[in-house]
Amino acid sequence: MQESRLFKIIYHLLDKGQATAPELAEEFEVSVRTIYRDIDALSSAGIPVYAEVGRNGGIHLMNDFVLDRAVLSEEEKQEILTALQSINFTKNISNSQTLQKLSAIFNISSENWLEVDFSRWGDNGTDNEKFELLKSAVIYQKCVKITYANSCGTIDERIVQPLKMSYKSMSWYLKAYCTEKQDYRIFKLTRIIDLEVLADGFCKSPFPEFDETPGQAYNTIVLRFPKSMSYRVYDEFDKTRVTQKENGDLIVSAEMPEDEWLIGYLLSFGSQVDIIEPAYLGDIVAEQAKKIYEKYKT
Repeated sequence: MQESRLFKIIYHLLDKGQATAPELAEEFEVSVRTIYRDIDALSSAGIPVYAEVGRNGGIHLMNDFVLDRAVLSEEEKQEILTALQSINFTKNISNSQTLQKLSAIFNISSENWLEVDFSRWGDNGTDNEKFELLKSAVIYQKCVKITYANSCGTIDERIVQPLKMSYKSMSWYLKAYCTEKQDYRIFKLTRIIDLEVLADGFCKSPFPEFDETPGQAYNTIVLRFPKSMSYRVYDEFDKTRVTQKENGDLIVSAEMPEDEWLIGYLLSFGSQVDIIEPAYLGDIVAEQAKKIYEKYKT
């Protein structure tokens, strides 16, 4: 009990700067004599706590004593606070006590300069709620039952063991072990229609890092876009994949899976893309565009 109170006294002094013995006695529901014994114990343990007498006196900790004993640089401390701010969208952590406590311990002002929200336009917050539930399941190793829409157009239920949250190419993914398939799988969060965190726990195992998604072939796709599409080209392709011609056209060369998703993706550019390689891909896109035209023509 005393050890817990001693720690709380240290944090209180870090948070408030100073306190009188009667204030600490009232805070921790002990006598003033007990507080003075606690202060002596802290001092004997090497904690630089001291008392000043007088009108503005009180019990203090020497400035920066925690920083002197920390193995974190100033940059690393700021990165920790920034990381907490970056997940503000899940539980508004910037307004919770977590940042306040770490700010006091690190003696760094926590400016709320960063806001992250990965929900889609028109979403009322369900994406953020989904992220928070899955994050909790990963941390506490709880199985999750999900309703998932896969790329083959099938919607089914799976029970998965969530292992890691991953953010890639403007999308969140869940890396998990699927109990139905008895194998590791990657699920796109926006395709998880519904989920339920179960009471069943599991023993966590590392997710195997594949060089590429098993079963998918990646070929080099070369595309040409007019300069007017540069806003979207640089949104979706790394600049190292883009070459600008003298006339302003943008040539993109990237490894992409040749599947139904790719056809739909290329169609999303309408007439603002030319497929240079492979040539047969242009024929496939043209055929699909023809089907769309036939479906909607009046």
